[in-house]
Amino acid sequence: MFNLCYTEIVPNTLGMQNQFVVPQFLDVESKIFGPITVRQFLILIVEGLLIALFYRLFTVVVFGVLTFITGSIAAAFAFFKVNGRPFHLFVINFIQTSKRPPVRMWGKEYSDSELEIFRARVPAVVPPQVVKKARPSESHLAKLSLVVNTGGAYKGDENHGSEVPLSIK
Repeated sequence: MFNLCYTEIVPNTLGMQNQFVVPQFLDVESKIFGPITVRQFLILIVEGLLIALFYRLFTVVVFGVLTFITGSIAAAFAFFKVNGRPFHLFVINFIQTSKRPPVRMWGKEYSDSELEIFRARVPAVVPPQVVKKARPSESHLAKLSLVVNTGGAYKGDENHGSEVPLSIK
């Protein structure tokens, strides 16, 4: 038998290590009789009841055909697996996928009246106005570079009355 849990050592906030049991194999079903799980056992019991009902209600030929059909379906649902998953999950996923369209596209078609309303709502495209900024003069660039280079110690030329920011950070 294999181990269903393993112990993981996790450090806590105090630096000590705590042990936690981390469950594994959560999708393993409980076994009842040998390799038979609860789900398989219930499917086989329902199939047995159906066979008993068919035996009481129908003739031998109809009983044999119905027993073969329902027995095959019950055996598939009880024991058959597709890609390691139970057959009933495969059937459910197949039905859900079949109901949905394979490609989802939004292809709304407009009537002529809707197109006219849409054209009336859309404003004419106005090209954006380009605002040209004045280029700083050479002397102003030189003053700014002095402020940056001196870390804000340079306060500007007070003779011309131009104020340069005290610090640029």
